[in-house]
Amino acid sequence: MPITEFLEKNARIYPNEVSLVEVNPSQSPHKSTTWREFSLIESAQSEKYRREMTWKEFDTKANRFANLLLTRGVKRGDKVAILLMNCLEWLPIYFGILKTGALAVPMNYRYTADEIKYCIDLADVSILVFGPEFTGRVSEVLSTLDGVKDFFYVGADCPDFADSYDTMVTYCSSIAPAVDITDDDDAAIYFSSGTTGFPKAILHNHRALVHSAKCEQNHHSQTHDDVFLCIPPLYHTGAKMHWFGSLISGSKAVLLRGVSPEWVLHTASAERATIVWLLVPWAQDILDAIDSGDVDINEYKLDQWRLMHVGAQPVPPSLIKRWKEHFPNHDYDTNYGLSESIGPGCVHLGVENIHKVGAIGKAGYGWETKIVDDSGKPVSQGSVGELCVKGPGVMKCYYKNPEASAEVLKDGWLFTGDMAKTDEDGFIYLVDRKKDVIISGGENLYPVQIEDYLRANDKIKDVAVIGLPNDRLGEIAAAIIELKPGETCTEDEIMEFCADMPRYKRPRKVIFADVPRNPTGKIEKPRLRQIYCGGSLVEKQTTK
Repeated sequence: MPITEFLEKNARIYPNEVSLVEVNPSQSPHKSTTWREFSLIESAQSEKYRREMTWKEFDTKANRFANLLLTRGVKRGDKVAILLMNCLEWLPIYFGILKTGALAVPMNYRYTADEIKYCIDLADVSILVFGPEFTGRVSEVLSTLDGVKDFFYVGADCPDFADSYDTMVTYCSSIAPAVDITDDDDAAIYFSSGTTGFPKAILHNHRALVHSAKCEQNHHSQTHDDVFLCIPPLYHTGAKMHWFGSLISGSKAVLLRGVSPEWVLHTASAERATIVWLLVPWAQDILDAIDSGDVDINEYKLDQWRLMHVGAQPVPPSLIKRWKEHFPNHDYDTNYGLSESIGPGCVHLGVENIHKVGAIGKAGYGWETKIVDDSGKPVSQGSVGELCVKGPGVMKCYYKNPEASAEVLKDGWLFTGDMAKTDEDGFIYLVDRKKDVIISGGENLYPVQIEDYLRANDKIKDVAVIGLPNDRLGEIAAAIIELKPGETCTEDEIMEFCADMPRYKRPRKVIFADVPRNPTGKIEKPRLRQIYCGGSLVEKQTTK
C-alpha cells in the first residue's frame, strides 16, 4: 500500500481530531511568558503563532493540491520540488504530490540560489512550490530554470512570476484523484546533506516510505494518545520519517519553528508532548540553560514527556548522563540512518538498552547489518570496518548517477561510508566517517572518539576534530573547540585535560572557534577543512 493510504485512513477514523499544529515563536506576543501564565492553546491571540489542522482538513488539502497539479498536466513520474520552511502547509503539499503519482522533491532551506538551480536541474523538476523566505533566491536563477513550467507560492505577497497556492487550491476538488499507486512506484527524491559540495539525488519508492513508517512505529510504540514534538526540518528524511510514527497511529504532531530551550520546554508543556526529538546541540543548550539558571524546569509541565529521542549524529554518553540527572523519568533512545536508507531506523538502540549509551544499537526493524573491511569481508568483533545495511528502505539509486550508485550499492547492501565496530553483545558503535579518518604517522585516528572525550570537559559546548596537513606525520589531529558562554580556557588546559588519553590520540593543535553544523545537526567538517586547511569546499579523499 502507498504511504498516502495512512492519511486517508486517519481522515476517515479521526476526521475532527487534530493532526498537525504549527507553533511559530517569532509571531508570539508573549515570548518570555511561562506556561503557568500563558497557555498557547487557551490564548485568544494564539492564532497569530499557533495554527492547527484536523486529519480531515489535512487530507482535504492534500487532495486539493493533487487536483491542482493534475490541472497543470502533472503525471506519474513527474517531479515537484518543495522549498519551504517547516509550516502547516508542508506535509499536505507533500502528500498532494504523492497522490498524483508524481515524486516529491524536498529541498534544503539553506540552499543558495546556485544550489537550488543545481538540484532542480538534477532532479528534472517541473514544478516548484516555495515560500517567502526563498523569493530572492528563486528570482536570482529564475531565467535559467528552463525545465520548471509552474511556480506555486505559499504565503502573502505572491511574486508576479508565481501563482498563489492559497488562492489556487480553493478552486480545486477535495475528492482524492483516481490515480492508482503501487509500492514499486517512485515516490520521492531526497538530497544528500550537501556538506561535501553539491549534493546527490537519492531516489526512493513508496515501499521504502511505508517501511520507514512501520519501522518508526515499531521502535517507539506510538499510540493514538502520543504527541510528537518535531523541531528539525521536514525536508530531511529524519524529521519526516519520525513523524511517520504519528501518521500510523493517527496521533497529533507539533511543528515548532524555533530551537531555544525556553520554547522547546514551553511548547512541550502547552501541547502536552510525550515524544520530543532533539539534535545533540539543542539538548546541550537545554541542559546548559538549566544549569545556568536561565531556565527553571519547575515552570513547565513535563510529567507527560515519556521519550527523549536524540540522533542524526553520534550521541556523547556524557550528554545522556547529564540529561538523566535532570529528567530521570525520561526514556532515552537513538536511531541511526542515512537519507540513502530512507532516514533513521536501520540501526536502533532501544529504550531498554540505555546501559549501552554511546552505541547506535543493532539492526532495526526489518533491517540487516554487517561491518566489512576494504575487501568487503566481515571484520571480527571489536575491529573497525565499514558499516553496511540491507532492507526495504535502501534507495533505488542515486538519480542519474550510475557510477556513484555502483560505489555504494552492492548485492542489495548499502555501504554507508561510516566506520563502526561491535562490542561483545553485538551492539554497534560508530567510530567515524570513512572520509574523516585521520592518518597520523601511520596510525588511524577516529575524530568522534576524540570529540567524545573532549565533550566531558565542563567548559566545552561543542567540538570538532579534523586532520591538518603535516610534513612529518602526514596529518595531525586539530580540535576546534567552541566554549560555553562566559567560559575561558587555554590550549594548555585542554592538553592537560587530555593527559589520560593515549599520546597518539591527543589533539596536537587546539583552535577556539565556533563549530558549524548543518540544519540536521551534523558538523560541517569539509567547511572546517576549507577554513583551516585552505582549498575549496570538497570532501577529503579516503587513504587506502
